[in-house]
Amino acid sequence: MAIQKPLRQLYGALGPMRTCVIAMLLAAMLLSGCVDRIQKTEKLRDIPFEVLAKEDVPAEFSNIIEQKKDQPFRLTYTDAGFLYIAEGYGAQLKTGYSVSVTELYETEEAIYLHTNLLGPPKGEKTEQITTFPYVVIKLEAIDKTVVFD
Repeated sequence: MAIQKPLRQLYGALGPMRTCVIAMLLAAMLLSGCVDRIQKTEKLRDIPFEVLAKEDVPAEFSNIIEQKKDQPFRLTYTDAGFLYIAEGYGAQLKTGYSVSVTELYETEEAIYLHTNLLGPPKGEKTEQITTFPYVVIKLEAIDKTVVFD
């Protein structure tokens, strides 16, 4: 009971209006942090790229992909002023799978890559052979972290 009396006195001294103002200031400070985060991930531009055939992938990068293709992977490789980005989806138990690049863009801090694993189209004849679908793209080298989404 002795503790309740000082709390009532404090609340009475501050009043309900001041309590609301303090709550609103705290909320504004929290929300301003979110705005800063959004600005850093805002898309600056789409990045032009080329999807490479397996034979066009640099040999060293191709060897790394071959070692990792059994499991899903996300890799980057830089050579001669170009950035190569690869994403694989691991072993698939039948033929007909492919990987599409849905988006590649740059933000203030990173490069974002979105890909999708596409199943065999309806009506396509498939075989029960294990395949390892992946995609490798080539773009001009950009010194930023690649984020796989």
